[in-house]
Amino acid sequence: MNDQEQIRSLIEQWIGAVNQHDLPGVLAEHTDDVVMFDVPEPQDGVRGIEAYRETWPPFFEWLANGAIFELVSLEVTAGADVAFAFALLRCGKPAEIGDQRLRISFGLRKEDGRWLIAHEHHSFPLVVDGDARVRAIHEEWFEETARKDLDGMMAHIADDVVSYEHDGPLEFVGLPAVREVCRAGLEQSTGKVEWHMPEMTVLTGDDLAVAWGINHLRAERPDGTFAEDRSRGTRVFQRRDGRWRMVHQHVSFPRDPDTEPSDMARFRE
Repeated sequence: MNDQEQIRSLIEQWIGAVNQHDLPGVLAEHTDDVVMFDVPEPQDGVRGIEAYRETWPPFFEWLANGAIFELVSLEVTAGADVAFAFALLRCGKPAEIGDQRLRISFGLRKEDGRWLIAHEHHSFPLVVDGDARVRAIHEEWFEETARKDLDGMMAHIADDVVSYEHDGPLEFVGLPAVREVCRAGLEQSTGKVEWHMPEMTVLTGDDLAVAWGINHLRAERPDGTFAEDRSRGTRVFQRRDGRWRMVHQHVSFPRDPDTEPSDMARFRE
């Protein structure tokens, strides 16, 4: 086997030893001065093979209570005597894992012709609060609108989005249709376009969120003055593969019943 294959086999065997609660197998192929930055404390890491040894019995007990430690992906890069690898694993109780992944980075060095693990860094990604993330997505939209960055504006929209727009047909279905609406809107102004929602309400659950408020839109006219509009906006988000995506949008202008009677009002007459 070449170096990459040897390291891949070493790490896969290490994962197998963890799952078999095989402490000697877990410790094998590690340097005596190994340093592990683990998910729990200590802050400055676990240093030395004996300290590393002491971390594993509690983890084995946790696995015995139904948790899993399952490799999802592994990438390896090797030099002449130093190498690194990074892996994603499903780690936790099966009913609780969802799309969360344990991330592990490995630093290896070659000693007497053998690859040994000198460093491990284990972490879970910080789960960003849905409210904060939805608000951050809106802030990105405001900035991307000002830059007229159409690709950026589409980055947080689901492929199967359904949008109820101010004008046009009853609904726009799919990302290309919504992209076209946004493109046309940006091109209507040759100058600056600004969009804000000064007061926004956000409600979030585990995988769904809804945000609503009054859209404030300003578009620069050729003479340098600005046309301003206000409309109502509601947007629904779903977390898919760990990312929040807008799956539905509803924007509208209020109707004045005295000057713009609805078709239903005419029907009742």
